[in-house]
Amino acid sequence: MTRVLAAVDLGASSGRVMAAAVEGNRIGLTEAARFPNRAVETAGRLYWDVFGLWSGVLEGLRALDGAEAIGVDSWAVDYALLDADGDLLGTPVCYRDGRTRGPRERVLESAGAETLYARTGIQHQPFNTVFQLAAERNETLQAADRLLLIPDLFCYWLSGAYACEATNASTTGLIDQATGTWAHEICTAAGVRTDLLGPVTPTGTVLGGLTDAVAADTGLGSGTKVIATASHDTASAVAAVPYETDNAAYISCGTWSLVGTERPTPVLTAEARDAGFTNERGADGSIRFLRNVAGLWLLQESMRAWHRSGTGPDLGDLLKEAAEAPRLRSLLDPDDPVFAEPGDMPARVRDYCRRTGQAVPDTPAEIAACILDSLALAHRRAIEGLEAAGDTEIDLIHIVGGGSNNELLCQLTADATGRTVLAGPDEATALGNALVQAQALGLIAPGPVARREAARASANPRRHTPRGTEGQWRDAAARLRDFPG
Repeated sequence: MTRVLAAVDLGASSGRVMAAAVEGNRIGLTEAARFPNRAVETAGRLYWDVFGLWSGVLEGLRALDGAEAIGVDSWAVDYALLDADGDLLGTPVCYRDGRTRGPRERVLESAGAETLYARTGIQHQPFNTVFQLAAERNETLQAADRLLLIPDLFCYWLSGAYACEATNASTTGLIDQATGTWAHEICTAAGVRTDLLGPVTPTGTVLGGLTDAVAADTGLGSGTKVIATASHDTASAVAAVPYETDNAAYISCGTWSLVGTERPTPVLTAEARDAGFTNERGADGSIRFLRNVAGLWLLQESMRAWHRSGTGPDLGDLLKEAAEAPRLRSLLDPDDPVFAEPGDMPARVRDYCRRTGQAVPDTPAEIAACILDSLALAHRRAIEGLEAAGDTEIDLIHIVGGGSNNELLCQLTADATGRTVLAGPDEATALGNALVQAQALGLIAPGPVARREAARASANPRRHTPRGTEGQWRDAAARLRDFPG
């Protein structure tokens, strides 16, 4: 008998509601609705349109022909503050807002940068929740009764139940790696009360049924369960990696590229910290040891700039032209802060190349080639760092998520790393979301082994083998390292 679950997947550029049909050990996904998401700047601050997302979620749930359960995942670190009545105290701020610059330094000085990493295992990214909270106005924090990370907010609106799911909580920079609970002194350094956070909710917890209002609005029964799935989208994506070997790395590729491995314990060494690696919780309490790379954000933002100017190319045509462009002609560091915020990305790419004494890309295809070559090199650098910091050997790379559909990037990653790349599933986040739900309901056997078997049964990854050009990529990596800072 087919059992249907709803996977709500909220990304930085779009959201979707997927119908997940569970048949034995296999899950088939059908898109019920897809809707845009973008940050909106108002009075110099960058906010998320959570009400637009909520409208899209409801529309998607209405399109379903029933669902036994619903799980919500989203990007990490961002949050909403609620008052004692459960009402929002303000619109959630986007992690790309620049408000944390001063507060971040104050927290690092107060808590100690080395101590902060040793306790939490989380890299000191400017957008981490701990630094965002330090940037909040004190009167806002004092008025707040509850903090909910973005997927927990949507679960609250669906069910009326408060939760703080473990995989997303682990990204905040406020969780003690040893205990899996809030680190009180770090919360104090950020100026946040721990009672604002609530207990950490285990992944796979059934939070309850839909509220009467949501049940009536969507046509779903109030008995439809809301499950705290692996609510960090990367945790859900990694839960759906169809591993073929134990020595494999994953790249969850979309707006960001999250390059990592799964481990039983965190790596809290100074070497791991200095190499930019972070330790986040996985679906079964494992550690996702990974490095954030800027990902397809640069290409996405370039496409937006071209479309705003009325010259926007078709993405498929652009990638074909970029595949024919000269390789490794112009390079950049995708993680350079100049590329972090929204804006005229093509102009920034050209300025970067000009500043570093390279050939300046002019056409959209040349700019796309520069971005994708550079992203493949960033993947190479992250894989090398994983092997060194994690004391492991990687013989296979899985690229999952929307970026797995970018055949050019997948092939360039294989070429740059000298390793076979398996691309897919493209809807890994929604699949992992549904797999965790199915395990919570007993539809699939518990544990990571059974989930990986179900992931392999549900996916059909495409294989990309290196084309024997690794020497060129090694030389390009050395050239990029020599660029002036």
